[in-house]
Amino acid sequence: MAKPELERIEGEVVNIIYENEDNGYKVVEIENETDFFVAVGYLHGVSAGEFVVLTGSWINHSVYGEQFKAEIFEKKLPGTRESIYRYLASGIIKGVRESTAKKIIEKFGDKALDVIANQPLKLAEIKGISKDKALSIQQSYNEQIGASSLVMFLQKYNISVNFAAKIYKNYGGSAIELIEANPYILCENIDGISFKTSDRIAQGLNIPSDDAMRLRAGTVYTLRYNTQFGHSYLPRNNLCNLSAQLLQVDAQKVDGIIDSLISDKHFASENSPEGERIYCYSHYLCENNVAKKLCQLNRVEYDFKDKDIDRQIDIIEKTQQIKLAELQREAVAGALKHSVLVITGGPGTGKTTIINAIIDIMGSNGLSVTLTAPTGRAAKRMSQVCHTEAKTIHRLLEAGFSDESTEVEFGVDEDCPIETDVIIIDEMSMVDIVLMSSLLKAVRYGTRVIMVGDVNQLPSVGPGNVLKDIIDSGVIRVIRLNEIFRQAKESMIVVNAHDVNNGNYPKCNIKDKDFFFMPYADSNQGYECILSLCSERLPKAYGYNNFDIQVLAPSKKGINGVYNLNTGLQNILNPADGTKNEKKYGDIIFREGDKVMQIKNNYDIGWTLENGTVGSGVFNGDVGVVHKISENFNTVTVIYDEEKKVVYDFKALDQLELAYAVTVHKSQGSEFPAVIMPLYEAPYMLINRNLFYTGITRARDLVILVGREDIMHKMVDNNRENRRFSGLKEKLIERGNIVFQEELF
Repeated sequence: MAKPELERIEGEVVNIIYENEDNGYKVVEIENETDFFVAVGYLHGVSAGEFVVLTGSWINHSVYGEQFKAEIFEKKLPGTRESIYRYLASGIIKGVRESTAKKIIEKFGDKALDVIANQPLKLAEIKGISKDKALSIQQSYNEQIGASSLVMFLQKYNISVNFAAKIYKNYGGSAIELIEANPYILCENIDGISFKTSDRIAQGLNIPSDDAMRLRAGTVYTLRYNTQFGHSYLPRNNLCNLSAQLLQVDAQKVDGIIDSLISDKHFASENSPEGERIYCYSHYLCENNVAKKLCQLNRVEYDFKDKDIDRQIDIIEKTQQIKLAELQREAVAGALKHSVLVITGGPGTGKTTIINAIIDIMGSNGLSVTLTAPTGRAAKRMSQVCHTEAKTIHRLLEAGFSDESTEVEFGVDEDCPIETDVIIIDEMSMVDIVLMSSLLKAVRYGTRVIMVGDVNQLPSVGPGNVLKDIIDSGVIRVIRLNEIFRQAKESMIVVNAHDVNNGNYPKCNIKDKDFFFMPYADSNQGYECILSLCSERLPKAYGYNNFDIQVLAPSKKGINGVYNLNTGLQNILNPADGTKNEKKYGDIIFREGDKVMQIKNNYDIGWTLENGTVGSGVFNGDVGVVHKISENFNTVTVIYDEEKKVVYDFKALDQLELAYAVTVHKSQGSEFPAVIMPLYEAPYMLINRNLFYTGITRARDLVILVGREDIMHKMVDNNRENRRFSGLKEKLIERGNIVFQEELF
């Protein structure tokens, strides 16, 4: 069928019948000299009283009849006295309503818009308009015109309204000019815009495919993109080939671009036995800083006699009414004698007992201890089991943004270090190279750094393989806990976790135990089983609520992936009933009462407690409940940790996802009373022992596996770790040798 021929038609928007604030879709009434009609389309920023030129075609709606479907729109400023009045009276400009609009028109007539744009102080001649208000009217007018122009410019390239808002916020009124000069600034600076989107604009602007600007942007994007897979660097050949594939050019052209990027310090180059490594320059600095600082800290030894240490540990055992095993005593002694220490072990091996013993013994020696963890949930859990406040690393470092920068900045650093004698970092497997570098910058020389974690957990989401590299380097002292204690042995969760880690299949369905497998070869039956477990069977048998039960899926897609499970669980656990407000954002419906997760760090967003305490910062992985949705104020209020109230603007809902089901990766650092894990086909990289082990160790009291036994066996058998290109291990060895030679001479 031939596409209808496009027409251009113009007129004044006299009424907005319907609008979707998320994507800018509107149904509007248009009037011109000869006609009155209804137009539909993505008309972001179009308000009643404005003049528009629409390009599109006439369609016949089965219910509403003939409508003009706009594919592209342009705005025209109103030119007559009457139309300018309607435009100003519409409220589109902040500070101007009907009464003010009438005064402006009476004073300046059809020159009103020109006065607002170019001579705003003349508005102060009108009673009730101060100079400040006049300038704010001009600013609002310019922003409105600039934002609308940007949306009209971007609509040709199918860039959504939400992205247009982000771009305008970043670049303001200069956005179009900057994009036309270099469209690749979008994929470099705007979160969520890919190289392909920037490239589409570049093609529209007739930028040649071999333009150096394009080649640089594509190569930078390729290296940055791969950091999401945990890589700190890429081998030069890999970067060349991947970039050439993205750019559809010869790899030789990329090779020269890499040299240029190294020359102006966008990239850093490092030789290794396996070939040349190419880093983003910032990640190269982070690796070097971590290696240098750890080795320098590690030089400090403390003069504690073994007899004194044994005596102090004996006292701690009596006061805490515990009996430390040999390796646990060694860990506590190591914390006293050495400046840097790693304590690693699986569940049930007594890591928490060691931390508590270290806290007490340090306190008895007059030393202050600071507890920290990479996520809010991990820090909260650490606080609970250690009975001492633990802060997230971001909070400890006073993370935030300056007015001039969109990059996170830390108030605590080398110039303003952490005032403490001992820092204990829990869940170290989650710490990436960038965060570790920022933390170590804030550590004074002479401060003890004790890193605690399970090296067999999934590594950090961000770049680097920090804990594993530190352990494998052999430079830092490591205590490996391998004994499962009697009480922990009673839990099949703990026993099976260690079996899985050793390559053995878990023992399931033992009577009166806590680890179950429910075989459902058919994925649809497995899906229905998970819904039933969450909504009826587990609440009835154990008294669990929504927040006690966590579904952890290896994959996001598929019948038993996170997306589909969240939709099904929301419908059954928190269905629409006419009393709960809801808000559709993209493909997700948020409803009052929903369990949600923050999916990106937001250092600036404010929160309040019921007692009036205020603060800021919500972080990737924090889980809360939707408390209130207000259409009047365009806000969603979420409560975290049962007390922390955070208000989101509708435009910020890209920071939230439903959390009835989450990926295993997102669950790191968390502990849940009950974990349900679907086991079905998924991408090969997700069917592995590391991910399976991490998932089952998130459960405190109960694990239920639902699905296929062969998939469970595949996960246990597949012990291939996805290769992470990280150079920290080698840098630690190199730095360690330098320190050793300095001590010799």
